[in-house]
Amino acid sequence: MFKVYVKAARLRTLPLSVSGIIVGSFLAASHGYFNWLICGLALLTTIGFQIISNFANDYGDGVKGTDNEDRIGPKRAIQSGEISPDQLLKTIKITSFLTLIIAILLIYIAFGKDDFINLAVFFVLGITSIAAALKYTMGKRAYGYSGFGDFFVFLFFGLLSVCGSYYLFTKQLDVTIFLPACSIGFLSIGVLNLNNMRDSVSDAKSGKNTIVVKIGVEFAKYYHYYLLIASFLFAAFYAYVFYKSWHQLLFMLAYIPIGKHFLVVYRNKRPILLDPELKKLALSTFLFAILFGLGTFLAS
Repeated sequence: MFKVYVKAARLRTLPLSVSGIIVGSFLAASHGYFNWLICGLALLTTIGFQIISNFANDYGDGVKGTDNEDRIGPKRAIQSGEISPDQLLKTIKITSFLTLIIAILLIYIAFGKDDFINLAVFFVLGITSIAAALKYTMGKRAYGYSGFGDFFVFLFFGLLSVCGSYYLFTKQLDVTIFLPACSIGFLSIGVLNLNNMRDSVSDAKSGKNTIVVKIGVEFAKYYHYYLLIASFLFAAFYAYVFYKSWHQLLFMLAYIPIGKHFLVVYRNKRPILLDPELKKLALSTFLFAILFGLGTFLAS
């Protein structure tokens, strides 16, 4: 049974989820702020949010019937019958509780007991993050079913992940941090867009009106190109503005596999064949986070 829950947690998605924390932590370190405990707890909290989201996605799509014989990709826990909806719902509640405890500990260590404003703001952000993870596919008004998934991925995986983690270390926020935050956000949307292109037929039949379902696969491919190009331009602009050494160009190496991925999507005629590209783009985003963050740190 443990293996079934591990499978439902979809560990392959975790490198993408921590990419924003990695960038935010490296940026803070490049400005002379860092704490290993804060970094570790931030990573654990984000991993918790992602696992909640994966469980909730499995549950929501499972009980709504979206995960059916038309869906492409690995069978999910409820779809395969390995876990009942009640079992998974109980697991979601336990995971949410444990993640919230870790988040509270992170916030307390980052701000102490006297900084009430920051404590309150980040506690609310923690609750909101859990709610967003749950409401993607769960409930009658799941935002993933009305085309808002891309917006929330950009907000939480990009802006909040990078800028929030940076603030945990520095207790301040520089507007230029939003540039690499947008890069991570765009790449994260790209992974979701691939998933939605792959599942466009089954999603349309099930009433899951993602952006791909609304605009069609052909326009979704152009949307995908813009996301990849924008992610590069925002990161390049940040490197240009704060250029100190060649190390800041290391992130460009990540665009070698991203460029190959771009060509695969361009040449693709059958969206169901894009499934392997999800893992490639997710790992490329993780590579980008490492190289961009490391390059910025080495140049500081």
